[in-house]
Amino acid sequence: MNYLAHLHLGGQQPEQLLGSLYGDFVKGPLQGRFAPSLEAAIRLHRQIDVYTDSHPLVLAALARFPQQRRRYAGIILDVFFDHCLALHWQDYAEQPLGQFTDRVYRVLAAEPALPGRLAQIAPYMAADDWLGSYREFAVLEPVFRGIARRLSRPEGLDGAVEEVAALYQPLLDDFRNFYPQLQRFARANT
Repeated sequence: MNYLAHLHLGGQQPEQLLGSLYGDFVKGPLQGRFAPSLEAAIRLHRQIDVYTDSHPLVLAALARFPQQRRRYAGIILDVFFDHCLALHWQDYAEQPLGQFTDRVYRVLAAEPALPGRLAQIAPYMAADDWLGSYREFAVLEPVFRGIARRLSRPEGLDGAVEEVAALYQPLLDDFRNFYPQLQRFARANT
């Protein structure tokens, strides 16, 4: 799962929203590094990743990609699943997407000590509405380019958008089958 899904699944309190993002930016043991509620949210983020990465529906979705793409298929699928969530948000959340993302951006702006790279990207995330923009399939291309810049082998994401476009419906079906199960898992572990 990518940023939007983690935020949606992690809880609505400010510490939960922050921890839902921190999970991608904070590595290593947590004991006492943050407030207990924030650490609990980071742990949930990590549990969601483990659950997702080993789930049979996700493994089946990853298997849809050609063998030569498998090393990067997890990244591609995470981003695509955020697209699916944003596009079909009303099926999974009561609050409109715009209200939810505005709240996330306010929480980020109010936190003076965001960790590492999150402190650098948070202003851009809000200014360009990264979370809400996932609704548009065309946004995936620059997202993949941005991720590729941080990879040791950026060419691994070349052609990812075309591949996802060709697999769009089966991957959307995979998301629709998987995400309610992930919601139940997150609620049980919150």
